[in-house]
Amino acid sequence: MNIIAKRKIFLTISGLLVAASILAIAIFGFNQGIDFKGGTFWQIKFLPVVSASNPSEDNVPSVSGLQNFMDRELGLKTLAVLGSAGDFIIRAPSISEAEHQDYLVKLKTKYGDLHELSFQSIGPTIGHELRERAITAVLLVLVGISLYIAFAFRKASKPVASWKYGVVTLVTLFHDIALPTGMMAVFGKFYGAEIDTNFMVAILVILGFSVHDTIVVFDRIRENLMHERNKDELTRIVNMSVNDTMFRSINTSLTLIIVLLTLLILGPDTLTYFILALLLGVVAGTYSSIFVASPLLTVWHDVAKRH
Repeated sequence: MNIIAKRKIFLTISGLLVAASILAIAIFGFNQGIDFKGGTFWQIKFLPVVSASNPSEDNVPSVSGLQNFMDRELGLKTLAVLGSAGDFIIRAPSISEAEHQDYLVKLKTKYGDLHELSFQSIGPTIGHELRERAITAVLLVLVGISLYIAFAFRKASKPVASWKYGVVTLVTLFHDIALPTGMMAVFGKFYGAEIDTNFMVAILVILGFSVHDTIVVFDRIRENLMHERNKDELTRIVNMSVNDTMFRSINTSLTLIIVLLTLLILGPDTLTYFILALLLGVVAGTYSSIFVASPLLTVWHDVAKRH
């Protein structure tokens, strides 16, 4: 399969997808979770108490009833109340632990017994700090991986300098994380998906998985270059190396994709966007290791030869 001969097609497809992702981010921005912007995430479940005189009566409030009580009686000014059948998710500005306990007592007084399933409150300052640290972590991983690859391929200096492997890897990894990030911008606009620490974890996992596939291909290129006498035929050598490793990369990725699809179907709703980001990142990483990284290496080499 002559993949390198069709490199313009594959690189154009990748370029358009990355451009679309960047455009989506620029237009829609991100719907940040409370991890990054601060706020309260509160999940509670009311236990119905049936009246002896009227078995149809219970104490479970409606969504609008609970929101009105919290806004008017408690003065919490909720941002959103979601739920049904007594199970509610409340989003509100950041509150202290003392306020949390006070609100909990008043809710029990009003509606009776309830279970607190989850409570998380983060101040805006801490949220800003978490966001900055998450971005810094991703940037450091990108730079660190590129420097490591440039060092690891230091002996593969002909006909491609070792540092070029690192730069191509950096571009490839940017491609791999741009696509799920653009997806989250679109889903945030139309479905309320939020960027939070789970998403940043997904990005770091994608980086680790994608670089593994890219290194496998680059390592085969290095091996073939060591055994080939005519190193000037880089296009042929790279194409041979990609074909040597392509099915291994695809089969490895398929095992993870099957697991992620199973989790997407059977897993909890709270992890849906985390799994979707991983799924798209794995597919993008598999594609880029075969159809982006190696073709980009040959394009760079051809341009350098002309000059």
